[in-house]
Amino acid sequence: MSSVVSAMSKAISQLGDRRIMAVLLKSVALTLAIFAVLGVAAFVALDTALAEWTGSYSDEIGAILAVILTVLGGWLLFRVVALAVVQFFADEIISAVEQAHYPRQADTARNLPFAEEVKNSAKGIGRTLAANLLALVLAIPLFFTAIGPAVVFWVVNAWLLGRELQDMVWLRHRHSGGGHPSHPPLSKLERFLLGGAIAALLVVPFLNLLAPIIGAASATHLVHRRNGPEYAA
Repeated sequence: MSSVVSAMSKAISQLGDRRIMAVLLKSVALTLAIFAVLGVAAFVALDTALAEWTGSYSDEIGAILAVILTVLGGWLLFRVVALAVVQFFADEIISAVEQAHYPRQADTARNLPFAEEVKNSAKGIGRTLAANLLALVLAIPLFFTAIGPAVVFWVVNAWLLGRELQDMVWLRHRHSGGGHPSHPPLSKLERFLLGGAIAALLVVPFLNLLAPIIGAASATHLVHRRNGPEYAA
C-alpha cells in the first residue's frame, strides 16, 4: 500500500514537468475531440433514424437525445478512450519519469516496434471492452442496490488498469538487458491497488483527465523501484 501511495505522490509532484504537461494537453485535447466526434455521430445517427421512423420530429428532441446518449456513452467508454489515448503517448510519459528519476533505465529502454505497439494496444483495448462489458452484465442485477454497480465497475477496472499500466512500462524493458525480469514485476496486490486508485480518479470530474497520466507515471516508479533502489537516481 505504501509503495503505491509513494509512487502516486511522486507522479503527482511531476505533473508540472513541461514534458508531462505537453502530454497532458495533447491527451486531453485528443480525448475531448474523440467525444466531440462521437457526439456529432450520435446526433447524425439519431437524426436519420428518427426521420425514417417518425417522418417528422423536432430537431430539439434529436439534439437532446444525442446529448443524453453522448453523456451515457462517455460514462461507459471514458475508461476505454482515456486508456487508449494515454497508450498512444505512453512512451513520452514514461520517458519523462525515467529521465528525471531513473536515468540508468532510460538508457536501456527499447523503442517498441510499430507492429508490437499496435498489437499491444489492440490487446489492451480488447481487454478493456471485454472487461467493461462483463462489468455491465454483472452490474445489471445489482442496479437496485445503488452501490452494487459502482463496486463491480471499480473492481473490474482496478484489475484491468493495474495490468495495462504495468505493461506500458515493463514491455519497454523486458528484453533490454536492464535487469528487469521476464515475468511481470509487480505483485497482483500492487497492480490491483494502483488500478483501483486510478479507477477511482477516473470517476471524479476534471481529475479523470489527469488520472491516466498519473497512472502511467506511478506505474513507472513502481516497476523500477520493485527491481531495487539502485535504479533510482
